[in-house]
Amino acid sequence: MSVSAPAPAAARTAAATPLPVLGDDVLVPVADGTEVTYAALDQAASAPVLRRVWDDVAAYLPYYGSVHRGSGHLSQLSTDLYERSRATVAAFLGCRADDQVVFTRGTTDSLNLLAAVVPDGTRVFVFESEHHAALLPWRRCETTVLDTPRSPQQAVSVLEAALHGGPDGPKLVCVTGASNVTGEIWPVRELARVAHRHGARVVLDAAQLAPHHPVDVAGLDVDWVAFSGHKLYAPFGAGVLAGRSDWLDAAEPYLAGGGASRRVAREPDGGLDVAWHTGTARHEAGSPNVVGAHAVASACRALAEAGLELLVRRERALLEVLLDGLAQVPEVRVLSLFDRGEDGVGGGGEGGRAAGRVGVVSFVVDGWDGTEFADALSAEYGIGVRSGLFCAHPLLRNLLGRGHDEGGDCGAPSAGALNAVRVSFGAGTPDEHVERFVRAVRSLAARR
Repeated sequence: MSVSAPAPAAARTAAATPLPVLGDDVLVPVADGTEVTYAALDQAASAPVLRRVWDDVAAYLPYYGSVHRGSGHLSQLSTDLYERSRATVAAFLGCRADDQVVFTRGTTDSLNLLAAVVPDGTRVFVFESEHHAALLPWRRCETTVLDTPRSPQQAVSVLEAALHGGPDGPKLVCVTGASNVTGEIWPVRELARVAHRHGARVVLDAAQLAPHHPVDVAGLDVDWVAFSGHKLYAPFGAGVLAGRSDWLDAAEPYLAGGGASRRVAREPDGGLDVAWHTGTARHEAGSPNVVGAHAVASACRALAEAGLELLVRRERALLEVLLDGLAQVPEVRVLSLFDRGEDGVGGGGEGGRAAGRVGVVSFVVDGWDGTEFADALSAEYGIGVRSGLFCAHPLLRNLLGRGHDEGGDCGAPSAGALNAVRVSFGAGTPDEHVERFVRAVRSLAARR
């Protein structure tokens, strides 16, 4: 399967409309006593389930059985489904023939897994603008935190300067594919080229990129990619770390237990002699989440069959509506790192405000606290967004000009704390939800 291959005619037609998701008919109460259809515009946190994913999971559940552990028919079916899910994800990501696909609990788990297996003495380079899931796992390594860049070109030059003339030894660069705060796409291919020129490897945090944009591991020439199923319309507790096998096979298992061990024997002195598996089993101890893996694979198939390039074009059209609408509200300031129109992943942008972005936008409104504004959107318009610092504290403080000011958190911050508002949507978002959001912002902003 190739995500860049032309979609069938039926899929090309279907991609012009939102993909069907669960919850698209949920009614919620609003302040005037009526009910409205809920507008789920917090999809950068968790996306709704594709109906295709739910149907595939429901069809499998009567046949649920243990994976890699039983000789019964249902166990064999489940094992086959689990391994076929791995192959589907590898194809969706454009993995190389010898890459591994390890199923995890999500992006945070994937990056912590990689941090646990990097060779001793590895130096890690990470931009301060990363999500905490990419900033924090490397604490046992010597870590260089790079300044927030103001353009894709500056990101490349900052990394080049940091790596130039550095000491020998293993090095790893961790970079996002698309910011979970601004939605802007990073110059991944160019960063990978610089990293490899200086002997460093690259892990791509694709949590926000994969649901919105093709991810091609071989084409981008990254060494690993991590993403979460719950952001890819498959919220069943699974994620992925895919990429090169050597560091994974050389390290102690991330989790010690059944499945990771090939042989265990008691030694004469009372200790244990353990031989660990190589390959994906080495870091998938315990009973695997076959439902989660199947759901992730189902979402990958659904997006590929719909035509990811067509979904990108539809999303950019919605982004144009959103950004143009916000630009007409003088009280609103959209938060951005890069110059508009710069496409980080690989060019080919169609111009306009939406080029080089995915469906994630954060902003502040003059006269409004972010949390109060988000609460008003929910209470009066039935719109779900997020307020806060979005688990990217250094970046938000930089964008808001507040330095090391405290306030806000990774959850639901209180009113008056340092925070912004984030709106995010995806392949299942109806046009009306974005249009309703723009009208609501205009109305609320005019009150203050």
